[in-house]
Amino acid sequence: MKIVIKNAWILTMNEQMDQFPKGYMITDDEEILEVGAMDSLPNELTYDKCIDAKGAILLPGMVNTHTHIGMIPFRSLGDDYPDRLRRFLFPLENECMNEQLAYTSAKYAIAEMQLAGVTTFFDMYYFEQQLAEAAEEMHSRGILAETVIDSVTVDVSDPMGGLQYAQKFIPKWQGNKRIQASVAPHAPYSNTIEVLQQADALSQKYDVPWMMHVSEMDFEMDKFRNERNQSPIEFLEDIGVLSPRFVAAHCIHLSDNDIELLKKYDVKVAHCIGANTKSAKGVARVRDLLSAGITVGLGTDGPSSGNTLDLFSQMRLFANFHKTYLQDRSAFPAEEIVRLATIGGAAVLGMEKQIGSIEAGKQADFILVETDSVNMFPIFDPYSALVYSANGGNVRDVFIAGKQVVTGKKLVDFDEAQLRIELSEAMGQCGFKTKALKAME
Repeated sequence: MKIVIKNAWILTMNEQMDQFPKGYMITDDEEILEVGAMDSLPNELTYDKCIDAKGAILLPGMVNTHTHIGMIPFRSLGDDYPDRLRRFLFPLENECMNEQLAYTSAKYAIAEMQLAGVTTFFDMYYFEQQLAEAAEEMHSRGILAETVIDSVTVDVSDPMGGLQYAQKFIPKWQGNKRIQASVAPHAPYSNTIEVLQQADALSQKYDVPWMMHVSEMDFEMDKFRNERNQSPIEFLEDIGVLSPRFVAAHCIHLSDNDIELLKKYDVKVAHCIGANTKSAKGVARVRDLLSAGITVGLGTDGPSSGNTLDLFSQMRLFANFHKTYLQDRSAFPAEEIVRLATIGGAAVLGMEKQIGSIEAGKQADFILVETDSVNMFPIFDPYSALVYSANGGNVRDVFIAGKQVVTGKKLVDFDEAQLRIELSEAMGQCGFKTKALKAME
């Protein structure tokens, strides 16, 4: 299907940061054919559908570089408790999480992301086969990575069993146009050296990115300093697993040498400002990372950690925290922050040649952000409007691989209320709410 979008304020996010205040774009099936100013739109043009953007901002679909979409049921549970992980999350996960709950949670989470303009995500959790099926069904784009940890989990009966799960899981999705399967060791402190090396080898064998939480926790930093006289990053270099395929999530506590190592091995960083600051863990050295030429993208973390899967909130939090942390109002201009949410995230996932910018030949993953709402007038700078004024509710239309998944702020093929009912029923079947309320007593 050939689609023409006209009268849009187009932010291409290409290398030159070209924009067309009154622009058009033509897509054909899954790809972008051309983009330009309205006065260069061909007079004689055949198409199957024409969309009048009516001044909406058109930009690439946003990329959420780190999340746990199976954890929707935990949202708003014990948010202000210092011991919430051990008091609420781990016990309830062990008692209640199953294939159906993970699957219905994933569909609900993907709906939330699509409605907020997120078209691609990198997930790590359990039951990733079911989560990948949910992503395929919802016509999303994503990398789904099975968690590996040194304990029995809800979907494997042996410690480190996630590695064997991933060995069977990854080949099933090879060749899929939108879904990749991968592996995600939980953290350097919760896996053996051999497992970390095997995860890296698995990533190399199938040429997929892999992910791990790194340099996130205070006790993690103390453990490696006391036991090995190394940082977690130095430890990972020592065992030979740093590479361009590796996505390090969080990276809150980094030394100058850590940053040099990340640059040396072209490691990618998923920065989760909302979850990091909500948990009072700190503000990562993103300006230093970017100055060193390290690829950084934005992530929400899971809906139990950051509470939202919306990158508009992350962009604003990013601006406010980093400007305050650096005591520099001019740090990180808005257009740079929008880059982190789009082409930056695509580069973290190794997809920058396919998505992340509005350019001919790339996949037709794009969103339209309406400018009619009260919070969207006036607009002197579209990047500033996106970072400081807009929210996920301003996303009007969303396309992934040329298919429209959101129109007029509504899902095209799914009913949001029905997804909520299905998730609520899955939570009820395992007694999730009852057990959660009891834990809160």
